[in-house]
Amino acid sequence: MDDALVIFTPSGKRAHVAKGTTVLQAARQMGVDLDSVCGGRGICSKCQVSVGQGEFAKHGVTVSAEALSPVNAVEERYERVRGLKPGRRLGCQACIQGDVVLDVPPESQVHKQVIRKSASERVMQMDPAVRVYLVDVPEPDMHEPLGDFQRLAKALEDGFGVTGLQADLPVLSKLQPVLRKGNWQVTAAVWQGDAAQAPRLVATFAGLREAPLYGLAIDLGSTTIAGHLVSLTDGSVLASSGLMNPQIRFGEDLMSRVSYVMMNPGGDVEMTSVVREGLNNLAKALAEEAGVATAEIVETVVVCNPVMHHLLLGIDPVELGQAPFALATSEAITLPARDLGLDLAAGAQCYLLPLIAGHVGADAAAVALSEAPETKDELSLIVDVGTNAEILLGNKARVLACSSPTGPAFEGAQISSGQRAAPGAIERIRIDPVTKEPRFRVIGSEVWSDEEGFADAIATTGVTGICGSGIIEAVAEMRIAGLVDPSGLIGSSEQTGTPRSMPTGRTHEYVIYDATHEGGPRITVTQGDIRAIQLAKSALYAGARLLMDELGVDHLDRVVLAGAFGAHISPLHAMVLGMIPDCEIGQVTSAGNAAGTGARMALCSVAARRSIEAQVKRIHKIETAIEPRFQEHFVAANAIPHATADFPHLATLVTLPAVSFNVAGGGDGAGRRRRRG
Repeated sequence: MDDALVIFTPSGKRAHVAKGTTVLQAARQMGVDLDSVCGGRGICSKCQVSVGQGEFAKHGVTVSAEALSPVNAVEERYERVRGLKPGRRLGCQACIQGDVVLDVPPESQVHKQVIRKSASERVMQMDPAVRVYLVDVPEPDMHEPLGDFQRLAKALEDGFGVTGLQADLPVLSKLQPVLRKGNWQVTAAVWQGDAAQAPRLVATFAGLREAPLYGLAIDLGSTTIAGHLVSLTDGSVLASSGLMNPQIRFGEDLMSRVSYVMMNPGGDVEMTSVVREGLNNLAKALAEEAGVATAEIVETVVVCNPVMHHLLLGIDPVELGQAPFALATSEAITLPARDLGLDLAAGAQCYLLPLIAGHVGADAAAVALSEAPETKDELSLIVDVGTNAEILLGNKARVLACSSPTGPAFEGAQISSGQRAAPGAIERIRIDPVTKEPRFRVIGSEVWSDEEGFADAIATTGVTGICGSGIIEAVAEMRIAGLVDPSGLIGSSEQTGTPRSMPTGRTHEYVIYDATHEGGPRITVTQGDIRAIQLAKSALYAGARLLMDELGVDHLDRVVLAGAFGAHISPLHAMVLGMIPDCEIGQVTSAGNAAGTGARMALCSVAARRSIEAQVKRIHKIETAIEPRFQEHFVAANAIPHATADFPHLATLVTLPAVSFNVAGGGDGAGRRRRRG
């Protein structure tokens, strides 16, 4: 064959291109966000990509070492003069020779991804694991041959009751210069996060240190990693930032990463290495943004799902890919941050929250800590919406949990015009139910497309695609406007009354935006896009419904949409789609990045850690993979909003047209009706 399949991450875009095409040319043909300012001469280095190798079951492709052309003289010169990271190639020089998976790192993206996991406002209860003590240490005496550390430990015990102090070699190696610089007075930072463990000296500072010490709260997601730099004095957030999880190039969802490990020996080591590098880069970026030294960061708290947990720790996740989904360990873990490749204070510690079960992780535990459903009388459904959705249901009487494999469609992946959240991506859309005309808004602009000044507002970003919140609103709006029937079929132009409904093969697509006449993109919602959203929302609804079955309830008092993506979902559109069960719309709220909030709570309070460690043991886990009714609920939830469930609260807000486009025949929508089985 003269063509090769090219898949770019993190955008998820894929296409066949002619062999011999440069990576940069392929990116431009496919509308992939790959930078270049030197005209393809191999000078600027902005078009760097990382090349994946091995079997990618999720994509149905095996990438060989010959997928790209050999390194040429231009790349060799660049490597000699400026250096390239291992596995990187210059997109303007590397030519495609076979099927390939290419990752565009953040520094090579023209429009940087918007990581929407900002810190939610919350007053923190301060009880940090690391405390500081101003200590006067006796000077050495030839007649008392105690080491400097032993005299420091004795001074801490005598003055503050800190007994059994321990210190690792990286801390000990810095102690003597600090003691002498401070004229035998030091500020000692001591970790005391667990009564069952000895206190540990994590850092020392000459003399009196009046500035606060800092900690990191990290939400390590399948798709994005968000971090918050927090003052351990008052819990305030000094800096927040994020990045795309660099493991995306090995698979967009968790099971595809587990599959990559199964099929590629050493794949787990690769993924451990890249995620640790990503965390370290994030820590440096946060410290730089806040104007603090990484040596002043004395503790990190990480929350993540079980697969990410195991890969971060360097544990093979294969057992999580098959029943009974056994965890290597489920309890909370504290270990030196340097063991995870984090370059922080010499003795900085890292705390990982406990896991609830094989598919319900420390991120769900963090959501439970943040939202505390066990303290409320009303029945709360809490959904952390992401590539793998975690769902909690409960009140004071009982709390249940499950996970549901929604996949990456909610985040713009597997969507024909989809992309991650970045400037220029459509994030809001409304469709007039009479004219069927759309109006939309893109990330980076508050001006709607039918308002004056829209062209000026998007002059720098353009309209580039549609992100997760945009595709959810688009499909829901199409249902409200009668462009899509309850089964999810898009009607023809004759059936819908709009030329925007265009034939494509035996199905139809709805055109939101078409700038092809000026070299721009054509953004549509296809039948395949509708199907991807139906599959994702059905998994979410079925998981929630299973928990309701277990409690024997049909109605909810409140629904909380958590997670970075959940914070940007319109409650009305989520209910029109049938992502969540019917509920009074005023009781559907957003908790923002609840997992990140839970991580901050654990960072600031030892008591919070003990609380969630105990609560996790009381949460009852439902395993969706083996529940017979999951498939039944899943199939019924394929309809928009649902095949059988009533939505009385939704009915008071919007009337969904009773249309049906279930016809056979060509692209014009004509033909006989399909025979019902």
